[in-house]
Amino acid sequence: MAPGILLEDTSYGAGEVTAAYKPTVYLLDDFHPIAVKRAKALFNLITPTHPDWQSWRENAEFLLVKGSTLTASDIKAASKLRAIGKQGVGIDKIDAQACKDAGVAIINTPGVNATAVAELVLTLTMTLGLIGMGNIGKRVAEIFQGAFGSSIVAYDPFMPADVWDDLPHTRISTPAEVIEAADVLSLHVPLTASTRDMLTYKEKSMMRPEAIIIDAARGGIVNEADLCRALSDGLIWGAGLDCHEEEPPTKARYAALWEHPRMVSTPHIGAATNQTQMETAVAAVERLHAHTGELRAVS
Repeated sequence: MAPGILLEDTSYGAGEVTAAYKPTVYLLDDFHPIAVKRAKALFNLITPTHPDWQSWRENAEFLLVKGSTLTASDIKAASKLRAIGKQGVGIDKIDAQACKDAGVAIINTPGVNATAVAELVLTLTMTLGLIGMGNIGKRVAEIFQGAFGSSIVAYDPFMPADVWDDLPHTRISTPAEVIEAADVLSLHVPLTASTRDMLTYKEKSMMRPEAIIIDAARGGIVNEADLCRALSDGLIWGAGLDCHEEEPPTKARYAALWEHPRMVSTPHIGAATNQTQMETAVAAVERLHAHTGELRAVS
């Protein structure tokens, strides 16, 4: 996980705030209408159409974001910023180190989109190999095993030994062992310096020739040039990408990959169902609200 003050398990659903205290929150992206309605009930919400919105760097203590990029310069300029509520799991567009240095909490919404992304993995897909054993990885394993009775091999250096005690699987000690064993290799890790280009031509050459790679996590984990070459050379049978280094993916960049007959590419839609977008947006609102209450309690 990228460095930062990342709060994943904040309790939420704490009810309405009193009229005496309604924190001001700047909304940087489009949120589901139900989430916006909830945010307006809990916060003094400054939306992009508000005349004061452009001054968020100077004035914001709290932000709600979905896909906006927040650079180190943004964090430095936002000297009053205390917390960022992030819809969804990934924080790779937020400079987490800058947030950590500035004492800014990042509050994301893990688990809320697990079922939707797991179902996407199944539409793109034996022995199932998983790199990453978080909420989405586990949900993929549960659905895959329930549907096909598949053997599951999994790797995650950060999860405790008993994390999947309720799910039959084999815990593997290195990524290479998963890569070699899997008929279907599904990736569920954040994009960090250590996971970028996790699957190069070298790793693909270790895989079974009938193997399939699925990346529904983040673009950049699979080296795309090497993937195209591996498919052409017959190192693997096929691949499914819901995440790309360039998003949205364009024909100018991906024509060669898309022309391969055993390549399926979707434009990062794993968590794009209306229900999941509503749930993750509301979760971001509720968790940021709970955090503002905690800050107020200790101030």
